[in-house]
Amino acid sequence: MNNQIRHFIPGIIMGITMLFFAVFLSGCYQGRPSEKPPIHVNPNMDKQEKYTVQSESQFFADNSSMRTPVTGTVSRGNLKEDTVYFQGKTGKDKDGNDLFVHPSPVTLDMKLLKRGQERYNIYCSVCHGKTGEGNGIVVQRGLLPPPTFHDDRLRTKQDGYLFDVITNGKGNMPSYKHQAGVEDRWAIVAYLRALQRSRNASSQDVPEINRNSLQ
Repeated sequence: MNNQIRHFIPGIIMGITMLFFAVFLSGCYQGRPSEKPPIHVNPNMDKQEKYTVQSESQFFADNSSMRTPVTGTVSRGNLKEDTVYFQGKTGKDKDGNDLFVHPSPVTLDMKLLKRGQERYNIYCSVCHGKTGEGNGIVVQRGLLPPPTFHDDRLRTKQDGYLFDVITNGKGNMPSYKHQAGVEDRWAIVAYLRALQRSRNASSQDVPEINRNSLQ
């Protein structure tokens, strides 16, 4: 009996070894790309008959699936009826010129100024400089310098005008509406006013309790 068992041991070992390699190879095969389409158990509305961008249409006379939106159509999330907040404007004058708001429609507090300082230092100071003089690092390396914020022309501009320039750009300055959201743009405007005030402050800007200590 023992001799018979000894006779089958090599075969058993070989069988176990082959089984091990079969399991091992099947495990390696899992996860490889398959040419068979995946099974979609519950398709819901994942596959729909629809037009893609610039696709051809047999329905319209011009064979184009891209149609001009109906007048007054606004995409979801872009209604923005408050033109004062979203554009910095109240409308246009009789000559068609923009009427910019002043002061800004946001509440001025230290939190807003700190946020404006942070955003200004990130996006604006490279050209305009940390103090608003127009001597940022890229200007020092040859870029055409922007005007100083401490010029009377810009000190007397409305807050809405500054907001509009940040939003849409002007001259060599590109638009920053994608980098800075609406609230951040107003925060930057508030910080610009603080920079301007720092160079053009009067005794009336100092709290009355501290005026006696002025030299």
